[in-house]
Amino acid sequence: MFAQIATFLIDTIASFFVFLLLARFHFQWLRVPFRNPMGEFLLATTSWIVAPARRVIPGLAGFDLATLLLAWIVQAGALWAQAAIVGSEPSASAIAAVAAVDLLRYSVYILIFAVFVQVAISWINPDAPMGPLFDYVTRPFLRPLRRYVPPVGRVDLTPMVLLIILYVALIPLNYLRLAAAGL
Repeated sequence: MFAQIATFLIDTIASFFVFLLLARFHFQWLRVPFRNPMGEFLLATTSWIVAPARRVIPGLAGFDLATLLLAWIVQAGALWAQAAIVGSEPSASAIAAVAAVDLLRYSVYILIFAVFVQVAISWINPDAPMGPLFDYVTRPFLRPLRRYVPPVGRVDLTPMVLLIILYVALIPLNYLRLAAAGL
């Protein structure tokens, strides 16, 4: 019972923090402005660890490697802690590989969340203040699809096509995670 509670808490807290770090990484990569409630929240919750890491880890070609590396370290640490609690001894390479695949999976989940929120906002209140934020996140992925998926009437089906692609992408990522873990 203790092991289940401990692994649940570690997974929940670490995943939440990894999602925050990945969201910050994607905001910077996609050049999403941080002058909005979500951007300010990301900066407030992650700057304490990202700012010192940036002094040591430089960016590369517009990618904030410090934030990405921190997300990977937190995820790998959480996996190691969970394995230690249940008495498992996975190799360092397995933990490193699973953590890397988890970052890819979490990135897909972030995009899925952004698409769902953007669709909901467009139906409920197209002029919502958070609308442009989600447009910044999803536009680079929706724009190429719009060339091939014409609107039906006044309904844009591109988000649905993107969601299908993202869910299909999760299938090999889940298998890759199992393979990386050696299962």
